[in-house]
Amino acid sequence: MKRSNTLGIILAAIVVVAAVVLVSRLATRTTPTLLQGTVECTVYKASSKVPGRILEMKVAEGDRVERGLLLYTLSTPELDAKLRQAEAVKSAASALDAAAVAGARRQQIEAALNLWQKAQAGLELARKTYERVRSLHEQGVVPAQKLDEASANYEAMQATARAAKAQYELATDGARKEDKAAAAAKVRQAEGAVSEVESYIEDAMVYSPVAGEVSTIVAEEGELVGSGYPVVTILDLSDAWATFNVKETLLPGIRVGTRFAARVPALDRQIDFEVTHIAAQADFATWSATRTQGGFDVRTFAVKARPAGEAAEGLRPGMSVLVDWDAIER
Repeated sequence: MKRSNTLGIILAAIVVVAAVVLVSRLATRTTPTLLQGTVECTVYKASSKVPGRILEMKVAEGDRVERGLLLYTLSTPELDAKLRQAEAVKSAASALDAAAVAGARRQQIEAALNLWQKAQAGLELARKTYERVRSLHEQGVVPAQKLDEASANYEAMQATARAAKAQYELATDGARKEDKAAAAAKVRQAEGAVSEVESYIEDAMVYSPVAGEVSTIVAEEGELVGSGYPVVTILDLSDAWATFNVKETLLPGIRVGTRFAARVPALDRQIDFEVTHIAAQADFATWSATRTQGGFDVRTFAVKARPAGEAAEGLRPGMSVLVDWDAIER
């Protein structure tokens, strides 16, 4: 009887010791600190500066596109009408400029020349008449009245000849240089209007700004889209990174340039990453302390890390990235 009691006491003591050891190990065991991040990449949204109706969609979701590939075209009949108007204004301005440069027509120049020649002939006759009358007046043959008449006629013909010459020179010289400059400026203004409309029409054909993969298409053929409306979203998968929200208490353990290995469950492999950016400002609080505990609110900072090697092929936005914080070399 005593022996069984002793055995029971020994077994109870062993159970108590084992329980104490187990509880002690559980209490002192440190759980690994795991950080979970998300893969992101550069996103481009293709849109047009002009509104219009989608005439033809050239790509589909999931397509691989190259830089400069035509994505979709817009139907813009209003712009076509504006282009015709601008071209008509340009034609009119060019005609006025040509007229200013060319000056008077050939028939007008010839008529002005004939009038000048006629005036010169009349001037020559008036000169000779004046000289004869003056000679006769000096001889006392004609009175002074005749001399005055001949002198006045001579002066009048001189003025007529000068006026005819000026008209001929005006016809040959054409428009004034100020008028020519104004006409040329109107041509340049019209050309600028045409170029502006043509640039808008060219923008009705939207091309891919980068090589990547079409993620979403938010409008289909026949739909009306506004100016700047993002129709096609393109992901640049070659420019991918992982974003982690790190507690400020862990920040002393990392810096820009820190390298670590992370597991990507979607790819079932590990990839090396390098920290390239740590946010200058905290995002939000992840754990709130109570005043009675004497703690403080722990805030988080966004940390970006890019793949450090070629093994990053296959990363896609939204994939999870798991990092064992304790395994990072400091």
